[in-house]
Amino acid sequence: MNAVQPSDNGLRPRAYDLVVFDWDGTLYDSTALIVRCIQSACEDLGLPVPDRTQAAYVIGLGLHDALAHVAPTLPAERVPELGQRYRHHYFKRQHELSLFDGVLPLLATLKERNHWLAVATGKTREGLNEALAHVELVGLFDGSRTADETFSKPHPRMLQELIAEFGVAPERTLMIGDTTHDLQLAVNAGTHSVAVSFGAHEPAAFADYPTRFVAHTMAELHDWLSRHA
Repeated sequence: MNAVQPSDNGLRPRAYDLVVFDWDGTLYDSTALIVRCIQSACEDLGLPVPDRTQAAYVIGLGLHDALAHVAPTLPAERVPELGQRYRHHYFKRQHELSLFDGVLPLLATLKERNHWLAVATGKTREGLNEALAHVELVGLFDGSRTADETFSKPHPRMLQELIAEFGVAPERTLMIGDTTHDLQLAVNAGTHSVAVSFGAHEPAAFADYPTRFVAHTMAELHDWLSRHA
């Protein structure tokens, strides 16, 4: 069932009705910890340990796809074992994580303009719900999709389902993320995108994608969205 389109309350007309965020490395300062946990999990199983760039590249994918990519010599039936070791290390240290500075004011600005806000993430539903509860964001987002309940990025299904849920057009939807997986997701779903350079992927990789803007700080992202979204 389509949602009722929110009003602008007399403000500047919106360019986008639905703003969709990636989670890790975009809103949540978790890239360094995820990299370390991937490396530790590989070390636990005696596998070649990926360097920072290799481990960071898979952030944003579903966990199974990510670990299969960084451990290509591991038999498929042992990928869940590697996942268990990753979760072991992650859950031990997830209390260290927090939102990037400036995220809450940015989201508040978008809510004041009555944008629908959503999350499209490679996390599991359980992992996202736990993160949202941990940072006291429950109820702030209007929708979300996780990799264990639909296709992993960059398959367009995540965005397609959110677009259908809110009854918006793809061109009225903006995807914001820190990886090329997020940008390819937007291309595949026919939406616009904005990249942030302070997460998992180096900004040079964004040049091959038709992203509208690359933000190097949360303040730059906030300013751009305030003027263009």
